[in-house]
Amino acid sequence: MEEETLFSAGVGRPLADRMRPASLDEIVGQDHLLGPDAPLRRMIDSGRLASFILWGPPGCGKTTLARIMATRTSLHFVALSAVFSGIADLRKAFEVAGKRRSCGEGTLLFIDEIHRFNRAQQDGFLPYVENGTVILVGATTENPSFELNSALLSRCKVFVMNPLNAEALAEIVRRAERILDRPLPVSEEGRKTLIELADGDGRYLINLLESVFDLTPAGRTLDAAGVLKIVQQRAPVYDKDREGHYNLISALHKSLRGSDTDAALYWAARMLAGGEDPLFLLRRLTRFAMEDVSLADPQALPMAIAAWDAYERLGSPEGELAIAELVIYLGTAPKSNSAYKAWGLAQEAAKKYGSLTPPAHILNAPTKLMKAIGYGDGYRYDHDTPEAFSGQNYFPDKMARRKFYDPPERGFEREIRRRLAYWERLRRQKENSAPGTE
Repeated sequence: MEEETLFSAGVGRPLADRMRPASLDEIVGQDHLLGPDAPLRRMIDSGRLASFILWGPPGCGKTTLARIMATRTSLHFVALSAVFSGIADLRKAFEVAGKRRSCGEGTLLFIDEIHRFNRAQQDGFLPYVENGTVILVGATTENPSFELNSALLSRCKVFVMNPLNAEALAEIVRRAERILDRPLPVSEEGRKTLIELADGDGRYLINLLESVFDLTPAGRTLDAAGVLKIVQQRAPVYDKDREGHYNLISALHKSLRGSDTDAALYWAARMLAGGEDPLFLLRRLTRFAMEDVSLADPQALPMAIAAWDAYERLGSPEGELAIAELVIYLGTAPKSNSAYKAWGLAQEAAKKYGSLTPPAHILNAPTKLMKAIGYGDGYRYDHDTPEAFSGQNYFPDKMARRKFYDPPERGFEREIRRRLAYWERLRRQKENSAPGTE
């Protein structure tokens, strides 16, 4: 860390640098880790550190926490970024750490953006973490379960850092006012707008504050509209190929399943605003129409295909209305997964009884030989019966009749359930009236 001189102090330093917390108590929004008796606080205060991973979104204080830890421990602090460092830098860090260890000094190795190291590079940490050459503290914005080797994860605790809530962001605003010794030149509405624009990112909020302090004319107070004129609206945080992608599509799918149409519209809009491929969204919505609406509303699937076709014809932004209409249709439709469950049960039965042949009476008999050995013998043509229903058995002879499809009393499946019950009654009647039964 650079030392300040009489001439450098306070000159040309960004507000973010001047506001960087100097103690654990100054870190906001992470009381679950750093509050009294919180797990990470106890570890740091005891001085007995074990390797761990800090997982959290941008601007929640991961790097700041690591820097503060360097002043709270007797370990030598080494910081690397996976963005700018390679295997040669790691080898050098491990070699020097080994020499320190032979002299009785430990090393705390902080790796920012650790998920950017590939699997082979991550494997390189294992022997040095395992034998205590370094205490590894990794920082990542990505889910460690997806991005880090299981072997490395098994040797490290994972501490989850939260995006900063409104109160934590408000405290950052108050701290900026104290450091600059002047009030933020915005109305209460403008202050709320800044906090909303930050979207849980403390670093981004500080940059917004610096813009407002520097660009607001003297004596003027900005409202929400004035704030938006000075600062550019932030693009939504959304990585299409990482965890955010899966989190948001999961949120959309579950909102639809829960018939919360407004929440579903919000998640769909979030994904599109973040740059998600609309065709991916339409594919998932079509899947939802089949799996979660299904025959409770037989029009759901044609609606999904129509929306897909409309978007491909119109493109963005006009075609996005077709997506919105589909989300509304699916959110408000009756829900059923009975066909999905029935298919799963049928697949299980097919594996278990996969070698059984159909009963002879429903086999075609195109040759005299096949007729002679009983193919088609006893088959009753359903349309020849008054109900257009013969009630014959169509399962293999050596397989008991199974019920796979059990529609609920919802939507159109209420009618299907009535039909199935009717055919079941007819089947029992015909079985009881068949020759040889009493």
